[in-house]
Amino acid sequence: MILGAVLAGGQSSRFGSDKALAALGGQTLLARAVASLEAQCDDVIVVGRGDVPDRPRAGMGPLGGINAALHQAQAQGYASVLTCGVDCGGLGSETRAELTPAPAYVADQPVIGLWPVSAAPALDAFLATDTKHSMRAFAEMIGARPVTLSAKTANINTREDLVSAQEQHDGH
Repeated sequence: MILGAVLAGGQSSRFGSDKALAALGGQTLLARAVASLEAQCDDVIVVGRGDVPDRPRAGMGPLGGINAALHQAQAQGYASVLTCGVDCGGLGSETRAELTPAPAYVADQPVIGLWPVSAAPALDAFLATDTKHSMRAFAEMIGARPVTLSAKTANINTREDLVSAQEQHDGH
């Protein structure tokens, strides 16, 4: 069983407002990310807002969201977690299959990944250190494979990125 987790706890500082609520193709980025995970996972949670806070605390970046999702998945009996950032504009329908088996992550967007719940203790220990908490360092530490997806996903960090994603969505 796979739990989907949208990482939505970021500050949206480069975007200028809450990008989870920005619209692309008539849907909010949050709704698009949730829908794309619902099509590939047994259940979906949103981390970093609402019911599932980042772990061990807010401000840890995407790894805090992934850590919270791994612990939530472990408590509910899931084998792995498929993660994506709220700013990815939604995942292609083959993302889960292309990342299987876990652990694996998208080479140019490591926030998108398939993580085994067995990685939770390693991530707890990693986040407890004073080292730089980078996605790639964590991925390497647990032996995750970098994967190039067949369908490129957006990475919407600025308003200009959103305009570009909208143009691509509209076929321009």
